[in-house]
Amino acid sequence: MEKFSKVTGVAAPIRSINVDTDKIIPKQFLKTIKREGLGQYLFNDLRYDESGAEVPDFVLNQPAYREAKILVAGDNFGCGSSREHAPWAIMDFGIRCVISTSFADIFYNNCFKNGILPIQVTPEQLEMLFDDAERGANATISVDLEAQEIRGPDGGVVSFEIDPFRKHCLLEGLDDIGLTLQRKGSIDDYEDRQKLAQPWLYGRAAE
Repeated sequence: MEKFSKVTGVAAPIRSINVDTDKIIPKQFLKTIKREGLGQYLFNDLRYDESGAEVPDFVLNQPAYREAKILVAGDNFGCGSSREHAPWAIMDFGIRCVISTSFADIFYNNCFKNGILPIQVTPEQLEMLFDDAERGANATISVDLEAQEIRGPDGGVVSFEIDPFRKHCLLEGLDDIGLTLQRKGSIDDYEDRQKLAQPWLYGRAAE
């Protein structure tokens, strides 16, 4: 998993509340198990009309936000079905951080497992960040995970809380597989002992 320490860039504002995972990545794009290539379908039904043409008014189609690295979103972001393709699509588009007042639990957990930092802030802080984001390319936001701070274009600072273990995993780029591989030596030692103690489990005759 790609490490996360700090990201600085344009933040795209999506003020809608209860944006569910079907809005983030519609069901017809869930057939693949590859994480690459899903960014083009992020918010597909909002970004494109029925003919496949871009909807000019949608935020990610506007020139200032085409390369957004941060998403500032309304309350209860990522609700709906528990599709891991949602954070995959966000990550593949290039967004590394999503800021909201609240997230659906499964989406929130999936973000951490895929190298995305979801940050919960107060409604007042979110409104301030919306104001910053709506300035487009004229204003950038910086998110520093180590310092646990969001810095606005005018020098304003928003501090945020994060579980220490999740923070460690993001900083080190450790998903569940990476965490398991850190114990590879102990796992190999256990397997060697088991092969001697219970050889029949490994298709070997007792010695």
